[in-house]
Amino acid sequence: MVRLRIEKLVPGGLGLARTPEGVALVRGGLPGEVVEAVLRPRKHHLEGRVLRVLEPHPERYPGPLPPSADLPLHYPAQLSLKQALVEEAMERVARLEPRLAPLEPSPSYTPEPGLFYRTAAQYALHPQGGLAYRHPRSHRLERLEEDPLVAPPLQEAFQLLRRWTFEGPVEVALRGSIYAQQVQVGLIGGEARALRRVALALVEAGLAGVVWAEASPKGRFRGQVRHLAGQEGLLEEFGGVLSTINVQSFAQVNPKAAARLYQEAARLAGRGERAVELYAGSGVLSLHLAPSFARVVAVEISPEAIRRGEADKARLGVENLVFRRADARVLSEYLPAELVVLDPPRAGLSREVLEGLLRGRPERVLYIACDPVTWARDVGRLVEGGYRLAFARPYDFYPFTHHVEVLSLLVWGS
Repeated sequence: MVRLRIEKLVPGGLGLARTPEGVALVRGGLPGEVVEAVLRPRKHHLEGRVLRVLEPHPERYPGPLPPSADLPLHYPAQLSLKQALVEEAMERVARLEPRLAPLEPSPSYTPEPGLFYRTAAQYALHPQGGLAYRHPRSHRLERLEEDPLVAPPLQEAFQLLRRWTFEGPVEVALRGSIYAQQVQVGLIGGEARALRRVALALVEAGLAGVVWAEASPKGRFRGQVRHLAGQEGLLEEFGGVLSTINVQSFAQVNPKAAARLYQEAARLAGRGERAVELYAGSGVLSLHLAPSFARVVAVEISPEAIRRGEADKARLGVENLVFRRADARVLSEYLPAELVVLDPPRAGLSREVLEGLLRGRPERVLYIACDPVTWARDVGRLVEGGYRLAFARPYDFYPFTHHVEVLSLLVWGS
C-alpha cells in the first residue's frame, strides 16, 4: 500500500499520480486528493485502486452512490473536469487547439442535479438475496440497497426486484421510459420455460414486460432472447421524436440529454438533398434530420434496430427515410451526399470509413462520439485529410461518471 497525491483525471476515469517507480493510474481518486492505494505493475505504468482517502476533494459528494459512480463530486464540479478531458484529447491526440463550445450539462430530473437520470441499468443477483454491483474484471459483488442514479420509474422496479426471490437467473437488466413511466426487465440466465410464471407475476406486480436472455459469454443479450410476458416495447421521447425502445436493445439512457444533442445536431446539419447516417441504430437522429433533407439513408447492421426504426417511421408517417442493413464500411455505396452523420461505438471509426470519407468528400460530417480519445484521433485524421473542425461541444449524458459525449461538425475545405 502506498500514499499518493492525485494530480488529475485521465481518460477512463483514472486518477494520475507520480511515484519513484513511475506514473500510477488509480481508480477511486479525485484530483488533488491524498489517498492510500494498492498498485501493481503494468507494461509502462503502475495501476491500482484507492483503499482509503486521506485528504478528500473539497467537492467530494457525501451521499450514497453505487460503485459505478466513479466521479463522486457535487455536480457542478464534475462539469469542468469533463470539459478538460475533451480539451486534453483535442490537444494531445488531435493536435488541435482546444476550442470547444461550453459543455452541455445533463438536464435536472430532480431538484438535485445529476441524480435519477438513468433509464437503463443492470445488476447481479446476490447469492444471499437482493441486487448487487459486479465489480469490473472481478467476481466480487457489492449488494445495493438503493441506486440514486436511476430514473424514478426504475426506482420502484429496483425496490420490487430487490425484495423478489429468484431461482435461476444470475442478473437482471432494467429499461425504463420517462415518457411512458414504465419499466421492462430482462432476466439473464436460467431456463426461459421455468421463468414464465415468474414473468407473469412481475407483470402483475407492475412491470410493463419481461424478457429472458441466456447468459452468453459473448455479452448481454448476444445469445438467445425470448419475450416472456407483458409489453414487447416501450415508447420514449427524444426531443419530440417518439422512439421504440426495449430492454434488450441499445438506446440512450439519458433521454433528456440525448434530446438536446439531437436537436442541436439537426440544427448544425443544415439542409440538403441527401443525408446518410452510419451506425444509425433505430434511426432517432435520422428522424430528426428528415424534415431538412429530401432523402435520408440510415445504415445499420442490427436487424432488430432496423425493425424498431421501420415501425417508428411508419407510426410517425415519415416517407423520406430509408433504412439499409449494412456495415458502415460500405459508406461509398451511399455517396454522394451533402451530409454524413457518424455515431460509432467506443472504438471510433474504422480505416475503411475514414478512407471513404476522404475519398467521397461529403460537404459536412456530423460526428457524435462517446469516447473523446478515439474521437480526437479520428478528427485529427480528417483534418489532416482536408476537413476543418467547425464546431465541437461536450455533452454530459452520464453524471457521476467520467463518461462524456462529444458533438462535432467538420466541413470540407477551408
